[in-house]
Amino acid sequence: MDDVMEVGVELTGHVAVIELRRPPHNFVDMPLVRQVADALEALDRDPQCRAVVLAAQGKSFCAGGNFARYAGEFTQGKVATVYEESIRLFRTRKPIVAAVHGAAIGGGLGLALSADFRVTCPQARFAANFVRLGLNPGFGLAITLPDLIGRNRAELLIYTGRRIGGQEALDIGLANVLVPQEEVRTAAIALAQEIAQGAPLAVESARATLRAGLADRLQAAAADVMQEQRRLRETEDFLEGVKAGTERRTPNFVGR
Repeated sequence: MDDVMEVGVELTGHVAVIELRRPPHNFVDMPLVRQVADALEALDRDPQCRAVVLAAQGKSFCAGGNFARYAGEFTQGKVATVYEESIRLFRTRKPIVAAVHGAAIGGGLGLALSADFRVTCPQARFAANFVRLGLNPGFGLAITLPDLIGRNRAELLIYTGRRIGGQEALDIGLANVLVPQEEVRTAAIALAQEIAQGAPLAVESARATLRAGLADRLQAAAADVMQEQRRLRETEDFLEGVKAGTERRTPNFVGR
């Protein structure tokens, strides 16, 4: 792999921890998603691994895109590649527990929702903030978020782009476990270990049944998502959304 390795993998017993190592915010892009997908596929081939924890160094779990860079380097090809790589995450076989100790924003929320379960804390923040940037939701969120919390709750989060904390995430079913911030990774590993106590072939079979068709739905929707991304990238609102995000201010959208 030509990319700088920013993802670590450690297997202890039957549980592997995949760690994002791009602190403080673990901004998402194609190389990072590719490395996570590569790690998951490698663990699929390892019979010792029965469950996976997806964790991160730094302040955030994954704060989405780096918009200071995004404003100057965003291209259709790059984003299309990110989405193509993200679908690989949903085609892997072993259960994943996300340890969300901080912000999971935009693509970072999409990454958290590629996992089966989320362990979090009151300090965490979750947001599908694409409309605040002048874009429609990417990283499969138009499918995974309604599947998880229901259509109308997902619509509320997507249309407003609002941020919610860990307690609200737990209350609406976006998160499964709420613990103090310093215990998030430990609790995620404990849940993964509980999963790993089951018969591994049976767990994989059950997961395949419950998630049947999910990756194919994401794949089928990708073309429409990219068409909308392409259209919206040509608007004044998109330029303003990115600029406002970079400058950390409220955007002034004009509907053009």
